[in-house]
Amino acid sequence: MASPVSPARDADIARAATALADASRARILLALAEGRALPASVLATEAGVSASTVSGHLAKLLEAGVVRVEQQGRHRYYRLAGPAVGEAIEALARIAPPLPVTSLRAAGHAHALRRARTCYDHVAGGLGVALMAALLERSVLTGGDGRHHPETAEHDRLSAPGNDTPYRLTDRGRAELAAFGVDTDQLRARRRPLIRYCVDWTEQRHHLAGALGAALTDRLFELDWIRRGTRRRVIDVTETGAAGLARTFGIGAG
Repeated sequence: MASPVSPARDADIARAATALADASRARILLALAEGRALPASVLATEAGVSASTVSGHLAKLLEAGVVRVEQQGRHRYYRLAGPAVGEAIEALARIAPPLPVTSLRAAGHAHALRRARTCYDHVAGGLGVALMAALLERSVLTGGDGRHHPETAEHDRLSAPGNDTPYRLTDRGRAELAAFGVDTDQLRARRRPLIRYCVDWTEQRHHLAGALGAALTDRLFELDWIRRGTRRRVIDVTETGAAGLARTFGIGAG
């Protein structure tokens, strides 16, 4: 019988890295890192290239398997191939040098990303870690303190999915989330892990990921407590959302 194939040994990392090693393609992937599906015309604008040029970039990303395309009527929409691609983008942000801030607008965008952003399909940045801390404080989740401890970490690294802390949903948490409009029993029936976390690269603390993180984020959008900002990945908290987050989770404006 043939020996099992080692994914780490046989993975064609160079092929995936080559697909990302272009500034325009990197901007395309950042635009898709919110978990949305976008048409080529929007991605061309995000990348700052022409429609014909973006087609070539998208073809390379499709060939590398980091994006996929969906047909909706006569239109084609592109999205990341899955959460692992979004996680890889966040991990690269950890080791990449920062882009030079050449304007007040760029500085404002960087600050907005730190304050609240999407990490694939869940909330990250200051709002993300505040939400995680609130869930722990209210005993919705248990098993950790929401902080990254580099001195004792075995597997956890900044801007990467966490593995060291075994967070669990409590019975009280299941009831509180149901009252908030998130059915965790339904989420458990999905193939995706219910509770995951990422080590947030700007806050160096944990934010909630997995099926529960995505469902909570969807609920916040549904309630209009948060909205997508005008710059990619940025999240804006609405006036109603600020009041709701304070009332429901004890999260103050910041």
